[in-house]
Amino acid sequence: MENRSFVTISGHSKENILYLIEMAKQFEKCTNRNLLQGKIVATLFFEPSTRTRLSFETAANRLGARVIGFTDPKVTSSSKGESLKDTIMMVSNYADVIVMRHYLEGAAKYASEITNTPIVNAGDGAHQHPSQTLLDLYSIWKTQGTLENLNIVLAGDLKYGRTVHSLIMAMRHFNPTFHFIAPKELEMPEEYKLYCHEHHIKYTEHTEFNEKSIADADIIYMTRVQRERFTDLMEYEKMKNIYILRNEMLNCTRPNVRILHPLPRVNEINYDVDDNPKAYYFQQAQNGLYARQAILCDVLGITLNDVINDMKDKS
Repeated sequence: MENRSFVTISGHSKENILYLIEMAKQFEKCTNRNLLQGKIVATLFFEPSTRTRLSFETAANRLGARVIGFTDPKVTSSSKGESLKDTIMMVSNYADVIVMRHYLEGAAKYASEITNTPIVNAGDGAHQHPSQTLLDLYSIWKTQGTLENLNIVLAGDLKYGRTVHSLIMAMRHFNPTFHFIAPKELEMPEEYKLYCHEHHIKYTEHTEFNEKSIADADIIYMTRVQRERFTDLMEYEKMKNIYILRNEMLNCTRPNVRILHPLPRVNEINYDVDDNPKAYYFQQAQNGLYARQAILCDVLGITLNDVINDMKDKS
């Protein structure tokens, strides 16, 4: 049987991305469905999460599925030394799909190779966060009316920020121009710059974050400096407040610009930005519900036509 795991965004075609966005759009029209009634969704979070876990669990519940799993690996057999392989094989006996966040890069891909149960990657180390990327794409599409030919500023921690790494890969189909804004210590890794070169993605690099550097943006994507990725806390303290978006900085930006952030926010977006109509990060988080409903249905073989027909049955 085909394994329909959702492990990375890089393998998805332009058509498939637009297909999933259309499915998310259908779920926004009506979130409460019974398309997954009788299914079991296991959420295995080996690393802390609030928004991602809650939105996946809400997505499953609103689709009629039941949820099992854990949020703290200390209460599982992994604390006794059980291998990831054994944990995945065991949970596969109980669940129809496994949503997994892990601190090791490549953990989700490995899990998808050892089981026929679909694996959904909810974040693996500093590597990828493909479900976040789908909700980011949906948010960009909703606010801009297109994904094509956009100016996208990525600012903050570009070294460890798995959300921006995944976004670059997904946007390769849509002719973006990226502006990487980061201190040298947290600049975009070479592998992703090489990816841009290989896929003819235009980008510029800056260290200054100011009114001028964001003036022509269609999307300003802020990221927090991630304390959990630093082994030297003094280095983290030095970096954590390096870029702060303030409301007055938006005065000269384009009318259509929207500010995204994968959350949680620390200090990188001032609270005075929240009431600006250009702020979109809380709506972005809400879009995660619809995007993750689309992902759960897709990996379990529910098609867009199934979703549309289910809507007709309700009317």
